[in-house]
Amino acid sequence: MKYMMLFAEPEHHILQRTSADAPAYWAAWSAFAKSINESGLVIEGNALQDKTTATTVRFTNGKRVVQDGPFADAKEQLAGYFILEVTSIDPVLEWAAKVPGVDSGTVVEIRPIMSVQ
Repeated sequence: MKYMMLFAEPEHHILQRTSADAPAYWAAWSAFAKSINESGLVIEGNALQDKTTATTVRFTNGKRVVQDGPFADAKEQLAGYFILEVTSIDPVLEWAAKVPGVDSGTVVEIRPIMSVQ
């Protein structure tokens, strides 16, 4: 079964990416990525650029409306993801507990990937 782990980080974590705290921020994520990739469970994973690079597309009255910025105005922003192939959700839950920043505001959402045929 495949699961996606989505990481939603609070703004203060996102700001660390380019602040004086950037080396520690990236070191934690690099160590996590190396470790989870070495587990052999990862199919794919990527960090995402910050929300200022997002583009949202909607259709209103049959017309396409393109807007700069994310769909949801939330305290956290989608920062990245991993797709894991596992036999149960248990290993995904274990990895979620190891996500950098999970103890200080990062939210990990786990969703099974739907098989559409």
